[in-house]
Amino acid sequence: MWRNTCPLWRPARRTAPKPSIQVQITPTQGEISVGESKFFLCEVVGDATDIDWYAPSGEKIVSSQDVFVSRTDESTSTLTIYHATVDSSGNYKCVAKSADKEAQATVQVKIFQKISFKNAPSLQEFNEGDNADIVCDVVSSPPATIFWKHKGAKIHVAKDVRFKIMENAHLQIRGIKKTDEGMYTCEARVMARGEIDFRAIKVVINVLPTIRIRQAEVNATADIGTSAMLACDADGFPEPTSVVKDGQMGNWNKYSLNEDGSELLIKDVTKVDEGDYTCMAKNKAGEKEEEVSLNVFVTPRITYLNNQTASELQEHVTLTCEASGEPTPAITWSFGPRVFTEREQASWTRPDTYESLDGNVVVRSDARVSSLTLKYVQFSDAGQYLCTARNPIGQDSKNMYLEVRYSPKIQGPVTVYTWEGNSANISCEVLAHPGASVVWFRDGQQLPSANTTNIKIYSTPTASYLEITPESQNDFGSYNCTATNVIGSESKEFLMIQAEVPSAPTVEGVAPFSSTAMVNFEEPDSNGGVSVLRYKVDWRQPGQDWSSREFEVETGESHDQLEGFDAVGPETAYEVKMAAVNGKGDGESSPSTPFTTKPIREPSAPKLEAKVQKKGNALKVNWVKQDDGGTPIKHYLVRYKPHVSDWRPEIRVPHGSDHVLLQALDWNTEYEVYVVAENQQGKSKPAVVSFRTAMQPTAIPEVGGSGLGTGAIVGILMVVFLLLLVGVDVTCYFLNKCGLLMCIAVNFCGKTGPGAKGKDIEEGKAAFTKDESKEPIVEVRTEEANPPTQDGGAPTEPSETTPLTEADPDTTSPVVNSLPTAASNSTPGASERNTAAAVESAKSAAEASLPASAGSKDSGPAPAGATSSSTPDVGPLVDLSEGASLTVAPPKAATAASEPDAKAAEPKESTGSPSTASTAQAEYDHLHVQPQPTTPPPPSPNPHPPPPPPCNLTPYADRPAGMLRLSSIRLPSS
Repeated sequence: MWRNTCPLWRPARRTAPKPSIQVQITPTQGEISVGESKFFLCEVVGDATDIDWYAPSGEKIVSSQDVFVSRTDESTSTLTIYHATVDSSGNYKCVAKSADKEAQATVQVKIFQKISFKNAPSLQEFNEGDNADIVCDVVSSPPATIFWKHKGAKIHVAKDVRFKIMENAHLQIRGIKKTDEGMYTCEARVMARGEIDFRAIKVVINVLPTIRIRQAEVNATADIGTSAMLACDADGFPEPTSVVKDGQMGNWNKYSLNEDGSELLIKDVTKVDEGDYTCMAKNKAGEKEEEVSLNVFVTPRITYLNNQTASELQEHVTLTCEASGEPTPAITWSFGPRVFTEREQASWTRPDTYESLDGNVVVRSDARVSSLTLKYVQFSDAGQYLCTARNPIGQDSKNMYLEVRYSPKIQGPVTVYTWEGNSANISCEVLAHPGASVVWFRDGQQLPSANTTNIKIYSTPTASYLEITPESQNDFGSYNCTATNVIGSESKEFLMIQAEVPSAPTVEGVAPFSSTAMVNFEEPDSNGGVSVLRYKVDWRQPGQDWSSREFEVETGESHDQLEGFDAVGPETAYEVKMAAVNGKGDGESSPSTPFTTKPIREPSAPKLEAKVQKKGNALKVNWVKQDDGGTPIKHYLVRYKPHVSDWRPEIRVPHGSDHVLLQALDWNTEYEVYVVAENQQGKSKPAVVSFRTAMQPTAIPEVGGSGLGTGAIVGILMVVFLLLLVGVDVTCYFLNKCGLLMCIAVNFCGKTGPGAKGKDIEEGKAAFTKDESKEPIVEVRTEEANPPTQDGGAPTEPSETTPLTEADPDTTSPVVNSLPTAASNSTPGASERNTAAAVESAKSAAEASLPASAGSKDSGPAPAGATSSSTPDVGPLVDLSEGASLTVAPPKAATAASEPDAKAAEPKESTGSPSTASTAQAEYDHLHVQPQPTTPPPPSPNPHPPPPPPCNLTPYADRPAGMLRLSSIRLPSS
């Protein structure tokens, strides 16, 4: 067993420690942005009697507006800093005390400035060309770094010297342009904190207005009621407002501006409106002015002129003309075709002088006055002088009259040629003012004398004509004309000379052809005093008689060749001579000239003449036949083509033709036409003509000045066509019962169509037809009222004298004049029997009358009392009414028979018993045959009024109901 031999350790007695105090601040550090607020919490562990906060300056913090201290409980205290400033930074201390114990804690507060844009307007405006300073003031601590961007791209000032970032971080643009306009970005960065912010700035460039004058000088004419427009257009940004104005504009009834003020209208322009007008444009960038000049011109007006009266050889007669106008007008004088003006026209205001070549006319002009002076007045100076004032605006003209009094002046041809028996006039033309009297003398004796019958005198205000018909050589010689007025008198001798026949022309040569020749000649040396009227050409074969032809001479034309005398044969010797013929007779003939015609050959080319027609793209080519080469020309061949195209198909024209018409040619195209004459020997050389067609018209010309367009003409034609269709349809409706109108009437108005009526007619035919193979064919058709014709003619109603049927061209059987039998419909089935009896009776009657109609002897017994007639055979009227089975109205009879006589004239049946005839007579005693007189009597009433007719057949309007027409009765071919 072990024992504790170690000494016993005992713990030492300890005294109880005093309680400690601990202080902790949360957060331990603080960063506050300027303007922000923040609090700090001081927590104490242990019993503390006091908890105080001390500022960085060491002073105990007493609660204020910016710093507030609050103790929430015994162990915590809160320090709140409101709206921190830079001075709020430093070390803040929290001290806790308890009796003799104390504890503290410290927190460092740092104050910094966040990026702030104090002055960075979002819209900044500059004028184009200015040095722009784009403002962007940034406040931060530490100071921020500024970057500039334009339209999202960073601005590098090194690349564009116009851009510069100033010390205050503003962006400067030197000479800013409109292209620099747009969105700029001012971006600020604090690298220590990684803080970034930006501002978008819109830069607007205002452009100073520019003015474009539409017309720097506007010209207007005064006093004619016109208006003048002055206009200017302004450009710039913002859009400028422009005003055209004059400092003295006040009457706004005379002036008016448009909405934007760019156009000034001056009404009723006068001379006082002339001057300079200012166009002013203004916007934010400034204002600009330009001037517009209004020039007002005045049309010339002649304000003064004077008429003058002078005597012949008077000195210095002056005509004066004064005119107004702006610019100053130039004044000219004219007398007939002669014009007098200033020598210089460069300046209207500079006086100038014009002097005629003979020195007799002097024109002086000074400003607006011009004078014309005649140094020595002659009778030929009398008349109207025209003064004309002219400037660039217009002109004005007025006449003034110079009256010159002078003695008579006799004019006219001195010699007159004629021959015995041919009247001739000697003309004494007198110029005089006042008018002169004219007297004719011969050998001192005034004409006409008592013993002269071949002389007559005719007078006009300016001439006297002496008509002489020479009877002998004594009538030729000298005649005196004397004219006298109050100024003086003048006499002149005229000679009447005996005319001679012309001398012989000179034949210079003959150009022969195969069947003709052309003669070249010189005109006669003397025409005998009167004009050559024609040339006579004689030619013959040697030893044969002369053949002659005369060629007329057109007035005023000279001839040196004749061609076209024919009747010469090929390869034959001839001689030719010529003579000139005037009014007195045939002149001497030239010596005969021999020539020999050429052998038979191809013809000569014709002479062509082309004429473009009025259409513009059509051409008429005329030709004149030349030598036919000794054989007749068979035809002409015509070919044509555009200038740069192929030949069109050849046209062959008969030999007697002298032209061809080419149509539907291309517009504005050059064409060539070849015409060749051909005879048995061959073709001539082509005659060629070229021409160009007209330009194609750009508009359809108005027809008759009506001004109707193509659409209007087409519309009128369509309306006319529709009216024509309607007219045709209405005509078809009334005449043939067909067409669109008939369809409407049948479907909507309940009218019976033509098909129903045809059906009824067929039923009517069936009532009269029993056996078509044996019995006569009876065609029945209704007689309806004819519709009125377009010319208003009324339909003709049938009467006793009206033929009711027409001959059938398909049969040789005569038309029966009467139908003396009828059918009875008293019992069922009797209608068919009676119809058959009627047809049989009609057949018998027709056979009885056939020989009489054909001009032969009777082949059977004729009915008693029947008479022959030469009237045309027509079909009778058949009464189909229920009351009367058959009624016959025959045409005109040869003799007028009374009704009883007609009843007594009973036809005898070829077959059947007498009792049958008597029964038929008793049943149809109402049957009457009425003769047809020349003048139709009024229709007699039917003694037995029938009920409405069967088969819906329309009766005649003027006959008893049920009366129908028989077109024809055909007898059996057997």
